[in-house]
Amino acid sequence: MLASRRKRYLSGSDWVINTLDYMMKITTCSGNMSQIVLMLDAPLDVDEVRTRLGRFASQFPVLHGYLARDFKLTPFWKIPSSVNRDITINVTHLKGTVSLETLLLMLKTNANSKFRDEKDHIAFHLFISSGRSAIAMTFDHRLFDARGAESFLYLFQQSLEGHTPSGDIVFTSSMELTRWKQYFMAGRNVNRRIIALSKSEPEALPLQPGHSGGCKYRLLTFSERETSAIYDNAYREAGYLMESPYFLAIITQTVHELFANASADGASYLVPVTMDLRTGKEPLQEVFFNHVSYLFYQIPVQQAEDLKGLIAMFKQQMYDQVKSGFPKDLAEASLLTRIVPMGLFGKMLHIPLKGKVATFAFSHLGKSAYQSSSFMGRTIENLFHMPRVPVPPGLGFFTTYYNNRLNLVISCLDGLLSDERLLMIESGIRKRLGVTSA
Repeated sequence: MLASRRKRYLSGSDWVINTLDYMMKITTCSGNMSQIVLMLDAPLDVDEVRTRLGRFASQFPVLHGYLARDFKLTPFWKIPSSVNRDITINVTHLKGTVSLETLLLMLKTNANSKFRDEKDHIAFHLFISSGRSAIAMTFDHRLFDARGAESFLYLFQQSLEGHTPSGDIVFTSSMELTRWKQYFMAGRNVNRRIIALSKSEPEALPLQPGHSGGCKYRLLTFSERETSAIYDNAYREAGYLMESPYFLAIITQTVHELFANASADGASYLVPVTMDLRTGKEPLQEVFFNHVSYLFYQIPVQQAEDLKGLIAMFKQQMYDQVKSGFPKDLAEASLLTRIVPMGLFGKMLHIPLKGKVATFAFSHLGKSAYQSSSFMGRTIENLFHMPRVPVPPGLGFFTTYYNNRLNLVISCLDGLLSDERLLMIESGIRKRLGVTSA
């Protein structure tokens, strides 16, 4: 194992994310980016934000690293010895009462904006009105997964409260150029799963020619009372702490309605779902880079109308994949892919399913890693994520839970679905969750 402040060898999961970033930069206007949005009950002081965020971020040269490869062929994140650039902080002053819809349009612009260059991986966007404010942290998924980004923001908040973390992180990583037999054995399990998935052609929305490459969003936010009722329904229908299969079943039924109206001809719905692999033993070391793997769910189209049946199938497939060690095997087998150039690896990802990588993407982050109810002395009214979804599939659903409130964000490639169809999806999800009011 290499312990270094200047180099961090990428894991197989990191290499997959870097490849997705490469592909998204070709097919869309920006890379594999996301942003966390904090809605605050009072305006923030711009100078204070610049000073404190700048001071905190300067502790982490890893924020300005870049991808490199050495003679050992293993890609790594090259970390500069010092920080010689400021964190981007864009400020927008708003007049009067600003609706959530107007703010979401502005946030959409942030989510589709490129970083300054290949050494820039984080940017903040501050919106200030007379009574409230919002701050969005746009981040590069090559450097943070969703939980890691939340943890980074929480570390910043802790530093304001006097709990300053050590910024001098020593990254422990390995070239992983041994144990080839173990990786090939893991690859055999993964290959069996991919072959099984490829036997049924999945539904997928066709990409429209001439699309802008940007993403648009719909935010479904629920009150504490509505969230409590939704979780009660989830536990009753799916079992205690089984809200993820419940949400996935609700979304699948709604997407099924969309495809039925579009006269689609696929045989199944294929959904990749992220799974957190953090151990929790070294939380500071698990803030940066990617600590996730994936589960793959496949549901026959003709069985999508039965909610109880859907939940049962999702739970069974989850149990089977976890029991077989698929997420761990996928993470290990993907180590082998790091010797393959990103362009070639991207094409290889499309081969098994003839380019139909998935019907839609889904992620349930669960309880937020941001464990404070305030940010820089202001109360947080809501917290949600706005990811750019890879293309294909160009459609994703992302649920978060913060301060006893559920949020569900629909991310869609601009031009893939009309506003009317997105509204239909939103209405269908609300109806099936038992919450019809917007």
